[in-house]
Amino acid sequence: MAALPALRLLLCCSLWARSGASFPPEPPADSAPLPESPLQKPTVFIAILARNAAHALPHCLGCLERLRYPKSRLAIWAATDHNVDNTTEILREWLKNVQKLYHYVEWRPMEEPQSYPDEIGPKHWPSSRFTHVMKLRQAALRTAREKWSDYIMFVDADNLLTNPETLNLMIAENKTVVAPMLESRSLYSNFWCGITPQGYYRKTPDYALIREWKRLGCFAVPMIHSTFLIDLRKEASNNLMFYPPHQDYTWTFDDIIVFAFSSRQAGIQMYICNSERYGFLPVPLKLHQTLQEDVENFIHLTTEAMIDHPPIEPSQYVSVPPKHPDKMGFDEIFMINLKRRQDRRDRMLRTLYEQEIAVKIVEAVDGKALNTSQLKALNIDMLPGYQDPYSSRPLTRGEIGCFLSHYYIWKEVVNRELEKTLVIEDDVRFEHQFKKKLMKLMDDIEQVQLDWELIYIGRKRMQVQRPEKAVPSVMNLVEADYSYWTLGYAISFEGAQKLIGAEPFSKMLPVDEFLPIMYNKHPVEKYKEYYKSRDLKAFSAEPLLVYPTHYTGQPGYLSDTETSTIWDNETMSTDWDRAHSWKSRQQGQIHSDAQNKDALAPQPSLDASSSRDEL
Repeated sequence: MAALPALRLLLCCSLWARSGASFPPEPPADSAPLPESPLQKPTVFIAILARNAAHALPHCLGCLERLRYPKSRLAIWAATDHNVDNTTEILREWLKNVQKLYHYVEWRPMEEPQSYPDEIGPKHWPSSRFTHVMKLRQAALRTAREKWSDYIMFVDADNLLTNPETLNLMIAENKTVVAPMLESRSLYSNFWCGITPQGYYRKTPDYALIREWKRLGCFAVPMIHSTFLIDLRKEASNNLMFYPPHQDYTWTFDDIIVFAFSSRQAGIQMYICNSERYGFLPVPLKLHQTLQEDVENFIHLTTEAMIDHPPIEPSQYVSVPPKHPDKMGFDEIFMINLKRRQDRRDRMLRTLYEQEIAVKIVEAVDGKALNTSQLKALNIDMLPGYQDPYSSRPLTRGEIGCFLSHYYIWKEVVNRELEKTLVIEDDVRFEHQFKKKLMKLMDDIEQVQLDWELIYIGRKRMQVQRPEKAVPSVMNLVEADYSYWTLGYAISFEGAQKLIGAEPFSKMLPVDEFLPIMYNKHPVEKYKEYYKSRDLKAFSAEPLLVYPTHYTGQPGYLSDTETSTIWDNETMSTDWDRAHSWKSRQQGQIHSDAQNKDALAPQPSLDASSSRDEL
């Protein structure tokens, strides 16, 4: 029997030799030892709580997929409940498609009921909802601890982590509880800088400094929420809990405040970081608002984000239903775009698609490409004595190109006999609920059969000494006074006829100076003398529905009309948009005595904001 081990060894060596394998050669005696491999990334447990989030989930999940972090080191814990939309189906589809990519996936759906018994709507937070959410967060925290996760990251289903390095950067901060600062369309964000002894929000001067990136870094704050990271390796984290509330807790019953109190009792400081741009979150709605308003709120968030950032793409692992753009009741919607400005064209088309608005692209006349012979062929001449009111320069070829772009649209309106047309330029941002508000305004105008020919939806109001006259029968509409800019306007067939009939080529000035002349509100009398018929019926939305994406002096600002050459001297270039242009500056504060208050609906008195609606 003693010979058996030796026989087995001999047999193994024989088989090894026949296979062609051999032992690695011995390293030289004086060689360096092999280097150690790097440490694996810490394990992170991502908790997603979603309710009625079908409109936001694909984008939120897409952002999580694009985090630059090994998916094998990530676990996903997802819970959903009380839905009236298809949130459950989206999460189910996503988890099924990604489960093999991540280390661990846990799914906690609750199909019924669709609402809480004591809620008045899907945006209402009764005590029963707070209790359920706190229990879910506690369950996620407990599971992360049981799985020996190094970190847990909570992410609200409508938060968008657009910075793919967010997770790495938060881990690098080495804080027990830390959050990336998220931006919204207002000052609202996912942190507080002050809290009262009763647990309510308290205004502090530090908040705006941090939120507006006037101070950069990682700051100690009493409250973070929505998206945040907890380091479960830190000993004090064992004392953190969402439910039940701490025995000494007497503040308002709210999951984010309960957790802030728990952190304080555990001796853990919360931090908010804004050294980088991390992502976005929507402004929370009031308790009486609807799920449709939530959808519109989120669409506005994503379209605003596109102004200075790439589009936020949805997850590649979920089915996203196509949108169905329409013309909002207009006969045509024209969008003016320079062929060489594809960046603006792409952004605008995506922004309009997200709002389900169908447009026809009009290739703008490029003033930089106009030459003297072309101007002569069109019989273009500058209005005698015209000077830019701020720089005293004459007309530029960029301004001529802009005028021609609008003029050719007016010609098409007349040729096609379009009764109601919308014109927008390619450098605009849209007001919240733009489509709904514009369609409501046009319907109201139709109801009272208002005789209109031009309606500004975006402009710079130049007469600011007194209010403009409100239209008595139509809310949110005023008779337009002297205004700049042609960002967006509705024009009727009769209005286009009048503008063309004025024969402006031989007495040209910028198109946004021409329009006030045509409705007889231009302050320079000698300009008006060249246009005998000045009875264009012009109005303006109040408040406005589109605004410039950028103003003079802001990063990303560029004027194709003012960065050009003098109209009759192509060797003399202008760069007034950077050096002198007050025309492109943001609308200044209008004194309360001159505001168009009569055109606005009375503001309803609402119940006090909930604790999470601070700003």
